[in-house]
Amino acid sequence: MVLPDLNFTPPEGDVHIPEGDHADDDEQANEEMYEQNLYEAALDEVEDAVDEEQDAVEMDEQDQHYNGEEPGGHQALRHRKVLPDHQRYAAYVAMHSLCMKNGGKFDKNDKKDVAVFFQSDIQVMQRIWRLAMKQIADGLEVDVSSKRKGRCGRKPKNIDLSIVPSIPLYQRSTIRSLAWQLGVSPSTLFTRFKAKHIKRISNSLKPLLTEANMLARLQFCLSMIGETKTKKGNPIFKSMYNYVHIDEKWFNLTKKNRKYYLLPEEEEPMRAVTNKQCIGKVMFLTAVARPRFDSAKNVTFSGKIGVWPFVKQLPAQRKSDNRPKGTLETKSIKVTRDVMREFLIDKVLPAIQDAWPAEDAGQTIFVQQDNAKPHILPNDQEFKDAVAKIGMDIQLVQQPDSSTP
Repeated sequence: MVLPDLNFTPPEGDVHIPEGDHADDDEQANEEMYEQNLYEAALDEVEDAVDEEQDAVEMDEQDQHYNGEEPGGHQALRHRKVLPDHQRYAAYVAMHSLCMKNGGKFDKNDKKDVAVFFQSDIQVMQRIWRLAMKQIADGLEVDVSSKRKGRCGRKPKNIDLSIVPSIPLYQRSTIRSLAWQLGVSPSTLFTRFKAKHIKRISNSLKPLLTEANMLARLQFCLSMIGETKTKKGNPIFKSMYNYVHIDEKWFNLTKKNRKYYLLPEEEEPMRAVTNKQCIGKVMFLTAVARPRFDSAKNVTFSGKIGVWPFVKQLPAQRKSDNRPKGTLETKSIKVTRDVMREFLIDKVLPAIQDAWPAEDAGQTIFVQQDNAKPHILPNDQEFKDAVAKIGMDIQLVQQPDSSTP
């Protein structure tokens, strides 16, 4: 099938319906007779259309287009449902030319071919033709332009989002709970969320600080400003190379599930505890400092002072099936201020003395700790006496109150 040139805009003024290439000269003489014949032929086409077999074929093909498949079973692109106005008018002219070419009737696949040419559906072509024929019958100018002007389609549901702040926070932690309070569906509210009419945040707990706490934090930050400044006169924080940070950390003795790599002939290890919900754990004391590097970025001091578990060896007080009485067992100990003092004097201080870089000999070393109750105070006399014995200048400093996030 050869279609006429369709790359043109609709003519202004009255629309004169073009005649077919094979129309007789006698029919051109009488325009009223021509319009009457055209109207009768159009009515026959609209009312009778095509036979039932053609309708069935078209519906089957249309269903396949809706499913994204072609008759051969191959995946096909969906056809456009909405055509621009100039293409709608061009489609009408093409169908009219084909109709008049066959004496006022369509061939079996004429409308289908026009729909394929415009990458649309055959139902769109049928609606355009019916609209044009109705306008001709009413004596009106043919206008097959789309009625979808401006903002068309389903309008969004009006939701009063101004009441959201008045809803308790625990009732708007999810889209579903907030939608229930607003009286809308979750999908409608999610559309507003995607349009950024509402936002989602992650809120974490913060320490409850008093005015004294905030002032102490500010003073602690100011104490970390060094005496040197940049070329522009801006202050610089201390390098903190002479600071040792100590803290405690709990570790479970094992996990419920562990992964191992074994040889095929190896047996799986047997791990057992009295209660899987109460796995034993041990607290460790850790001391670290800031690492140091030379000009070639080689590590000269790793900053790792040491890690020590809060455990002790105790003899078993009575015998059992697993060991005789008196066997040494490893038991975790409760951390108190006396235990912390003992670990600082017997473990932390010797480790600092052994690991500290020689080029920093004579500098004051600050051991910084938080305000946990078992920690000893900076003016602890036993700690000062132990520091004096090793011949180093080591001082205890504490972070401000409520400084742990």
